[in-house]
Amino acid sequence: MSLAQSANDNMAPRSAEETGAQKPPPSPPAAGAMAMPAWKAPLYMVASVLLFLTQGLGMNLLNVNIYQLQGSFSATTTEVSWLSAAYMAPYASMSIALFKIRTQYGLRRFAELGIICFVVAAVLNLLITDLHSAIVVRTLSGMAAAPLSTLGFLYMLEPFPQEKKLSLGISLALMCTLFASPVARIVSPSLLQFGGYQALYTFEMGMALIVFPIIYLLPLTAPPRGNVIQPHDILSYLLLAVGFGCLAVVLTLGRFYWWFEAPWIGVLLAISVGSIALVLAMELPRASPLIDFRWLFSGTNMRMAGVLLLFRFVSSEQSSSAASFYQQLGLLNDQTVTLYAIILLASLVGGLFCAFLMTTRYVETAHVLALLLIASGAFLDSQSTSLTRPPEMYLSQAMVAAGAAMFLPPVMASGFKAAMSRGMPFIVNFLVIFVFTQSIGSLFASAMLGTFVTIREKFHSNVLVEHILLQDPIVAQRVSQLSAAYGKVLGDKMLLKAEGLVLLAQQVSREAYVLAYNDAFLVIGYASLSGLILILLHQAWRRLPWAARADAIPAQS
Repeated sequence: MSLAQSANDNMAPRSAEETGAQKPPPSPPAAGAMAMPAWKAPLYMVASVLLFLTQGLGMNLLNVNIYQLQGSFSATTTEVSWLSAAYMAPYASMSIALFKIRTQYGLRRFAELGIICFVVAAVLNLLITDLHSAIVVRTLSGMAAAPLSTLGFLYMLEPFPQEKKLSLGISLALMCTLFASPVARIVSPSLLQFGGYQALYTFEMGMALIVFPIIYLLPLTAPPRGNVIQPHDILSYLLLAVGFGCLAVVLTLGRFYWWFEAPWIGVLLAISVGSIALVLAMELPRASPLIDFRWLFSGTNMRMAGVLLLFRFVSSEQSSSAASFYQQLGLLNDQTVTLYAIILLASLVGGLFCAFLMTTRYVETAHVLALLLIASGAFLDSQSTSLTRPPEMYLSQAMVAAGAAMFLPPVMASGFKAAMSRGMPFIVNFLVIFVFTQSIGSLFASAMLGTFVTIREKFHSNVLVEHILLQDPIVAQRVSQLSAAYGKVLGDKMLLKAEGLVLLAQQVSREAYVLAYNDAFLVIGYASLSGLILILLHQAWRRLPWAARADAIPAQS
């Protein structure tokens, strides 16, 4: 995702000097943005919401229905998961290349070509015949979706004056990125009932055709163009794309094939590390690198990356852990529609409240409130049982959704301002931090939590099985009750008892998974509290006089 449009005025003179292009007048961009008619601003905001929904649904319609789509492809869960890996492999790094492509060739061409590619990819989704063709098309869809997320940001920032782009505008844009996942779960049951996989992607194609004319009817203010792509940039990006892509595949599929069981996981991980190491070796000696690793690994940026990774980890409570918990209990999307409608509403309320805080001097309060809400919701969810149903989680999931909507805008705004103050090339460096922590960070959080749940389930299963003995009269009675359903069709008492034991083992496994997910919720709750304590300590440190003087020295240099 790119936020370069918000830098139009501040960055235009500098980028022109660096690229050797004619220096554009500084006032027209701001004037154009300020002179937008009042009736036109809501149209740009609606266009942004539609673009975010279109891009997000393309990614989430598959992820939220991965178990329901096994029959459509005659494949196992592990095999269908390759579709998610194929989508994320190119998507994880495309925004870095798109920023420079847009700067060199112009925003107008970028927008038109981007939406055309997405429409073509949506049409191709309707033509697939098997899993292998679906994997190829999903790879193309991941490449085509990256420009739409960029356009979603630009359309939300367009109607705001320059001084509000990095406060109100960025907050509303990031809020919109949270809508696609709950909307996908709300509309999926009806679409699957109507026509399965074809209905899902017919809907995506319809959304793509709706936003297609927006690009032509609502033009964006074009930032200055310049020759910013160097030959070495192409090789560096290709290596970075290979590194991020292989890492995305490993993190998506590692827990399904299990980390140490499939040799190809180690091969892909080695390729990823080697590719990123080559990028580091190539970029460090360059005078004008694609990625300035010295600035990237500065203390301020590492703290920002840590906060962004913390956000991805704790927000996985809802996007990954809670959703998998429902599936483990046998709840399908049609049984959680109301829950996700509440989550959607809570995300909207949280995002709007964060937008309000971004216009005041209490910006840092957003992090505190967000982590408190997420921690409280996670601790409430950690009390779940096998009898827990969506209505009992309305409050906790609403708290997590509101907290997730409030967490990201403040750190994004401060990070982007720091990159802008250094010049146009540093926006690419900021995008590396953002893309890595949000795309790869999200996959890493889901992979680690999924692995944690699997390990804890084995632990709880062993503990529970130790206490199940057929000599125990309570256990014997339970087996007899479970096997009673087969009494009319099975006359053999040994077979009848075996069926009862199978059903008891299934119940034990379900209870072990419930306990494992409770452990995961507890880990997320404690992580949120730990992050809250660190953020409060850091804020207290920054208010000390000698700390303020120490921060001022590197800023001046």
